[in-house]
Amino acid sequence: MHHIIAVANQKGGVGKTTTAVNLAACLGAKGHRALLIDLDPQANASSAVGWDTNTLNASIYEALVESQKPIIQPLNEHFQNISLVPSSMDLAGAECELFEREERNTVLKQAIERLDEDFEFVIIDSPPSLGLLTLNALVAADWVLIPVQAEYLALEGLSRMIHIIQRMSRQQNPGLRIVGLVATQYDGRTNLAQQVFEELQRAFPDKLFQTKITRCVRLSEAPGFGQPIIYYDPRSVAAEQYFELAEEVLHACEETRIGSRA
Repeated sequence: MHHIIAVANQKGGVGKTTTAVNLAACLGAKGHRALLIDLDPQANASSAVGWDTNTLNASIYEALVESQKPIIQPLNEHFQNISLVPSSMDLAGAECELFEREERNTVLKQAIERLDEDFEFVIIDSPPSLGLLTLNALVAADWVLIPVQAEYLALEGLSRMIHIIQRMSRQQNPGLRIVGLVATQYDGRTNLAQQVFEELQRAFPDKLFQTKITRCVRLSEAPGFGQPIIYYDPRSVAAEQYFELAEEVLHACEETRIGSRA
């Protein structure tokens, strides 16, 4: 296991699941074996890659609560190098069931360690909250990717999210780092979006990715067809942008690894 990336933001509606799904797909298309773990009880990441959550025999729930080995589900054979550990509605009760356990913050990390297969990248789609499931993702991960909607309201919780990541790094996961922030739902025609991006650049000059994920109807349509955008509409602007984001993530991970060796 080389790189575990939690895609996380406490605010909903910022493109978190879209980013997790399409980043995993682009990394796979670039030849890197990628595992997508759906840690959100809404199971949107699972359905976005074509998995019918109504036919589940096992999900990430059993791996967390019952300490079972995570069941990796096969996906469309045309999806290159991407696998899935799906979510289910059962996961909604996991936080209550895990609350009394001493190791409640590390059950996801332990589940990943039980995987039989090796993946170059594990992408975790976290719930839009700072609850126990998201804390598990932060304990299990090497890096955090934070999607930020290009609107001022999306900036309000960002400082708290970063504070939580820093605290987790100090207390429970010393290797945890922010791999980057990515602006999502960006509309370059508006002054607001440009101003928000400039503010992010000033606040996080070394962490903000230059790739902007713009608003795109095709990107919104793709989950309804159970396909990442690079398969649903490979010629779309969104497909190109997610490939660019994957390149930036690959570069940031490599730079971090080289820096840690120095």
